[in-house]
Amino acid sequence: MIGPNNSATAELRAKFAAALGEGHQSEWLAAFATVPRHLFTPTFYRQDDQGRWQGVSEGDTGYLETVYSDTALTTQLDERGIPTSSSSEPQLMLTMLNALDTEVGHTVYELGTGTGYNAALLASRLGSDNVVSVDVDPDLVHLARERLAKSQYRPLVFAGDGAEGYPARAPYDRIIATAGLRCIPPALLEQAREGSVIVAPIGFGVARVTVSNNGEATGRFISTPAHFVPRRTPSKAPDFAGLESQPAEETTVPAKDVLNRLKFPMSLALPGYNSCSWRDDDGNLTSVGLWTEDGSTASAHVEGKVRQIGPQRLWDTVEELALIFPAGAPAREDFGLTITPGSQRVWYHEPNGPSWPLPTE
Repeated sequence: MIGPNNSATAELRAKFAAALGEGHQSEWLAAFATVPRHLFTPTFYRQDDQGRWQGVSEGDTGYLETVYSDTALTTQLDERGIPTSSSSEPQLMLTMLNALDTEVGHTVYELGTGTGYNAALLASRLGSDNVVSVDVDPDLVHLARERLAKSQYRPLVFAGDGAEGYPARAPYDRIIATAGLRCIPPALLEQAREGSVIVAPIGFGVARVTVSNNGEATGRFISTPAHFVPRRTPSKAPDFAGLESQPAEETTVPAKDVLNRLKFPMSLALPGYNSCSWRDDDGNLTSVGLWTEDGSTASAHVEGKVRQIGPQRLWDTVEELALIFPAGAPAREDFGLTITPGSQRVWYHEPNGPSWPLPTE
């Protein structure tokens, strides 16, 4: 195995960190130049032209060059070939770490250990004793501990539900999540120090909120798009077969809008939703499907016909969003988040503007 500090990888890391910085100053760039990402991603997967996953490991052509590039690396697949863990795009990681606004001596709680690479970056700058990282997957935790130790970092890493936090080390100065969430977990808010900053992926964006002394928090989304592997929760499969018994309805919202223009606001108005698409032999879009964890399902054909089934009328929400955002994709930084002890609400432009409640569990 390639060691953590040989001259070849050291040079790659230096160029890697410089490219991430793009001429801008960041106190985190030294960590990216120091921490050996390849030790945390000894194997990753990429799809070929037919969508089949292929493993890439040390010794394969382009392995190190890919590891030390601004590329997200899929590092774990389930039995269906669906990604369940990854190493995020380093530029996004840097953006989120910068958003934490940390100082030396700050304590940090991380939800979602994954490969352990982000925990290593945190430990490199803040010290291992100031970092706690949790992941729901015991196998990932075991591997992360081994890789962290090889890299000479020893933060507290354990298996558990990251949404529950780790009260024994609370309160925390900073909290970061590296798994897709539907809200800021209430337990983490309770374990945050007054003035603490929380940076977490919600929907297809990243929220940055500051915690006040009465258990409330407020902030905005940063401009960078994000799509993290979601925190694992039970859910029902889509009921596309049941749609066939539902009457077709007319819609004026183009089916393609749910795949691009409305994708971000949909991720806030329909937390945890999933989508798929169907195409003809020439690759042209014919219809899209939507579903949520409660089994609610909808399909929309490009000719303007929609069918819906389940507890929620998903396409009704799509049409409401299309009225609020009639042209173009709204900027992520125009959305904010207000949290009270009993509610979490995303809003557009201003707190009194259009808003959507988030689940609080």
